[in-house]
Amino acid sequence: MFMKSKSQMPKSEDALAGREQSMPVPAKHAVNGHPLEAPFPAEMKIAMFGLGCFWGAERKFWETTGVYSTAVGYAAGHTPNPTYQEVCSGQTGHNEVVLVVYDPTILGYEDLLQVFWQSHNPTQGMRQGNDAGTQYRSGIYTYGEEQQKLAEASKRHYQQALLSAGFNSITTEILSAPEFYYAEDYHQQYLAKNPSGYCGLGGTGVTYPK
Repeated sequence: MFMKSKSQMPKSEDALAGREQSMPVPAKHAVNGHPLEAPFPAEMKIAMFGLGCFWGAERKFWETTGVYSTAVGYAAGHTPNPTYQEVCSGQTGHNEVVLVVYDPTILGYEDLLQVFWQSHNPTQGMRQGNDAGTQYRSGIYTYGEEQQKLAEASKRHYQQALLSAGFNSITTEILSAPEFYYAEDYHQQYLAKNPSGYCGLGGTGVTYPK
């Protein structure tokens, strides 16, 4: 298959076949020691975001008070259980995403949305800064009707602030949460394991208005 561009979503029939075997998942979060996969404590809720390279994106969330655990992976594409190399080829359609497990008694979903909007530039389409490709697109993947409504309202809210600051229209996709495929072990909490590692994440400098 010949891709015209890594920034062009492949059709499902053209995507890589993938595999049935899922990626092994580390038992514990490298920063806080909590589990990376369910079951989580009953009171916890989950959210999913894509905002560019998932190394820096994950750190933004694990540093947020009230977040119980985070994990990086792939979602919103076609290929089952993809590898990092396959995602980077542009032939799976997946986005690099962060799964966020949070305590709603400490942290609201609106607070996570604020972290999301302020941590990247959501007007760039299939890229984030110098990172270009479908896996770097901006996306909010919602669990339930309440998250969907809050995400859409926050997009409209932040759009006005961005337009006032001279930015273009938001390109963020807001979808019901698709299946989350865990990324390889070495990607999990990458910047905690590699403090001087690459992070291309950068916001617009526009504060999310409360």
